Amino acid sequence: MFAYIKGTVVMILETSVVIDNNGIGYEIFTPTPMEFEVGSIDTIYTYNHVREDIFALFGFKSLEILEFFKKIITVKGVGPKTGLAILKNTNLHQMVEAIESSDVSYLRTLPGIGPKMASQMILDLKGKLVITQAYSPNLQAIEDVFVSLMNLGFKQKELDAIKERLLTLDTSDVDTLLRSALQYLAK
Repeated sequence: MFAYIKGTVVMILETSVVIDNNGIGYEIFTPTPMEFEVGSIDTIYTYNHVREDIFALFGFKSLEILEFFKKIITVKGVGPKTGLAILKNTNLHQMVEAIESSDVSYLRTLPGIGPKMASQMILDLKGKLVITQAYSPNLQAIEDVFVSLMNLGFKQKELDAIKERLLTLDTSDVDTLLRSALQYLAK
């Protein structure tokens, strides 16, 4: 129904954000609401969850995370709330690596995932996760660079704006990525 919603962040709640789009406030559940800033204009890619007793929007900063979320919730017993909890406590690279290497012990550390659920996730998802550029080896290095830049005072919004450019670089060398990131941020 809604592919994405672009608007002004007007509220940040514990598990969701409220986005004002043309006078309508959309509450969107997200794994990391603190990534957003009140007053900023953001685009959130959404998943619409409809049941007879609920209509809820789940949103993510990138299409890659949204697509991964959709795959997670195809696993029997994993609903949208569990999917959010999983994404709140891990990143895409770690999840893909754990599933592809059948790492049940790692999956069990995630909220709502017991031994049976971890095995079911591996059974349902192993070999079916397309490793796109978003899951490339340099993703972890980019995340490390972003942590360093945030410690220097850069905002998540600024970093999100250069992420796609960094993903196109064919390197996982942190120093090279850091230099490139600083050049992009200086422009």
